[in-house]
Formats: sequence, structure tokens, C-alpha cells
Amino acid sequence: METFAGLPVVRFEDGKAPDVDDPAAVAWRIEVDWEDGPDDFAEVLDGLLSAVGPALTTLVVGPWGSVGDHPAPIDALAARAGRLPNLRALFLGDIVYEESEVSWITPCDPTEILPFFPKLVHLRARGSNGFTPLVGAPLEALVLESGGLPASTVRAVGASDLPALGHLELWLGDDSYGGDSRVDDLAEILGGARLPALRYLGLCNAEAADEVAVAVSTAPVVARLEVLDLSMGTLGDEGARALLSGQPLTHLRRLDLHRHYLSEEMAARIVAGLPGVDVDLDDRQERTVDRVVAVSE
Repeated sequence: METFAGLPVVRFEDGKAPDVDDPAAVAWRIEVDWEDGPDDFAEVLDGLLSAVGPALTTLVVGPWGSVGDHPAPIDALAARAGRLPNLRALFLGDIVYEESEVSWITPCDPTEILPFFPKLVHLRARGSNGFTPLVGAPLEALVLESGGLPASTVRAVGASDLPALGHLELWLGDDSYGGDSRVDDLAEILGGARLPALRYLGLCNAEAADEVAVAVSTAPVVARLEVLDLSMGTLGDEGARALLSGQPLTHLRRLDLHRHYLSEEMAARIVAGLPGVDVDLDDRQERTVDRVVAVSE
């Protein structure tokens, strides 16, 4: 990845930190080899902290060894919280499919990190599938990327009171890989009462994307959104029709539907029906009987 949390990503490699004018103005990325273990990761993390110091604000964690055998290094980070007093943004699991399928990443609950970093406002986790309901956490952006997000996790997010959260993105995934949530599990999120600052809602990578779109078409939270993201799933004409016939969406700045199963005719109707909205309809899939999400295994 090139950027995270609005900052350019700089790799810490071979125990050396590249020269940068301001260590707080970049996202520092660390990783270890697949044959390495937790102690090796801790050593690399210590090296980064010694080189950069407390100015570090943004951290990207790539592979932490054999990610299928070891959980995300929450304990290692928590043990060094005193050396990371200004951490504001954290990405756990910058791991691409050439390195590991997302379903092979050992599950974790990323909320366990929050008590140790009171300034953390941007949390992104790939491969995680646990979540503990939060009350009053200062999070402004939360992204959970999964090939199959459990219903319990979706409900826990919905049960969280997050007054500052402006960006919420959930990769719902495939039932075969644990993504057993249903539209009813999204009720609290779509109601929006606990998310007064929400401006970006992503219900992505959904196996039941048409059903999600139907629910979104009448959801109270949509009226305050600037960006609605239903990308990467199985969205077809039924879901698109619901979006057009439901509540107005012309207030949106962007509607992201990329990687979809819409017919050309319906895609044209969406664009024509939402003048002034940036509609992303890239990556149209062949319309087959069996639709699949972008990320599952």
C-alpha cells in the first residue's frame, strides 16, 4: 500500500529508518518473515521505536510471522504503549493474498488494543473477526476487512456508542468463511442512533448484497451520509432497483458500487438517476447464476 490514514507509507527494513523530514507525517510499516515468531516481531518493533522515537503517529503492521499460527501482535504493541504515546492510526494486517488468504489469518479482537492507546482514532484490521462493543471510544474511522465477518461481530459494532465515528467499513463476506450475518444484524448500524457523526458507510463484500441494498434504501442513517459504499459484493439489478426506488440518494457525494453484477441497462439507470453523484460502476462481473464476493477465502 502507498498510503494509510492520509499519510505516505514508509517501510522500516533491515533495522534502518529512511530519512524523513517529520516522522509524525508518515505511516511507518513493519513486518517480519514467515518463519519468524513473536519474539522476532517484537525485536523489529523495538528497532523502529528506537529509531523513530515517540513522534510516531501512524503504524502499519504487515505479516507478523506465520499469521496462521500466531495472532495479531496486540500484546507486543500494548507492552510498548509507553513508547507510542502519540499513536493515532493503526492498521493490523497489511497482508495481501500472495502472502496469505484472508481466511488463514489467525482471528483477533482488534478492540483489545484500544485501552492502551487513548489517542487512537483510526483502526483498521484485516482478517479479524472478533469485536467487543465500545462505549464512547474516540474512534473516527473503523475498518474491518474479512472474507467472512460473523454476525456476532456485526451486532457488536452496531451495539457500540461511537459519537466521533465518521467512517465505518465492514467487509461482510461469504457464509462459507464465517460471514453468517443477515440484514437484521445490521439494524442498529442502519438506524444510526449510536453513530451521529457517520458520513461514510461501507457494507462491502456482501454475499447478500441485494438484500443489503434493499435495507439501505429505507435506512435512517443514509440521510446523513456523504459516501455509501456497497462495493465488492454480489449486487445485481434487484439491489440497484431498490436503491433507485427508495429514499433519495442525490445528496451523496459518492456511491461506490464497483465490482458488481448489474446489467448495462441498470447501470445506465443508476447514473442517470443520480445526477451530480460520483457513481463508481467499475469492474462489472459476468452475470452468472452463481455470484461470488471479491474476498472470501
